[in-house]
Amino acid sequence: MEVQSEESMEHSIASFGGAVVHVGQTHARKSALEMVLSIISSSLLAVQNLSDVTPSFFLGVLQAIVGACLANLYVVGINQLSDIDIDRVNKPHLPLPSGELSVTTGILLTSLYALLGFVLGLMSKSWPLKLGLFLWYAFGTAYSVNIPLLRWKRIPALAAMCIWSVQGAIVPILFHLNAQTCIKGRALLLSKHAIFVFGIMSIFGIVIALFKDIPDVEGDKINGINSLALQFGQKKVFWICIWLLEMAYGMGIVIGLSSARIWIRSLMVIGHSILGFILWRNSNLVDLKSNEAIESFYQFIWKLYYVEYLLVPFLRF
Repeated sequence: MEVQSEESMEHSIASFGGAVVHVGQTHARKSALEMVLSIISSSLLAVQNLSDVTPSFFLGVLQAIVGACLANLYVVGINQLSDIDIDRVNKPHLPLPSGELSVTTGILLTSLYALLGFVLGLMSKSWPLKLGLFLWYAFGTAYSVNIPLLRWKRIPALAAMCIWSVQGAIVPILFHLNAQTCIKGRALLLSKHAIFVFGIMSIFGIVIALFKDIPDVEGDKINGINSLALQFGQKKVFWICIWLLEMAYGMGIVIGLSSARIWIRSLMVIGHSILGFILWRNSNLVDLKSNEAIESFYQFIWKLYYVEYLLVPFLRF
């Protein structure tokens, strides 16, 4: 019986872990590689000289990566625990609505992620990292938990703010400042490069917040989630998202043209032109009557988000 119980627990943990990594339909989907990429990119933007890259810098970035992964695991867990009834309609394959994972195990694992994240934050000497992790946990809880004054996902503006706070502010701003605290003698300040990254990633954050609800209108309607996709229609919100992203790429091209460094100008103009073209071409191929096609395109937007982070360390104009 003991061996059987241990095997069951291992299976449950593996199932939940798999759900965390592969939840492509939720706003919090990030693989470990993608999480590392976004934080390293934001951190490298703080580097001005090779002498800035010290063991202390690496340790600070590592703390940010581990903390972010724990926060993301918590947010995905609390969202799935709060949305079991909705997911029975929208995502019945997930472990909790399918019965593959027990609610008790889900609560224990999610609580563990919260505890470990708070311990790491308390141990850190970096106030931007402390603040970033606190806000990540706070907005993730407010977004999902169904208690009075919370469950902000029911209100489109508050739902968008929760998702934007992570994608548009915590990662590009607070984790960037965290990297600065790890560089000896560096004063904390936001350069024009960091402000540009904040602007373009804010647009991505808003798009992700809007787009994630497009394939979920049926479940949201049944459960009283008044998303913008439900209010204005899937097609209209879809094209709002596309035009917002094209605007972000246009901003990248204009800023790139103002750079005095030819290699940066070439990288920003050519890179954002190619990304904008690919986005427009792919968006016109999406069958808006197919939820599978919409979900696949949502995952494509996440890929564009992380491709942008590949460019971030070079955005020095």
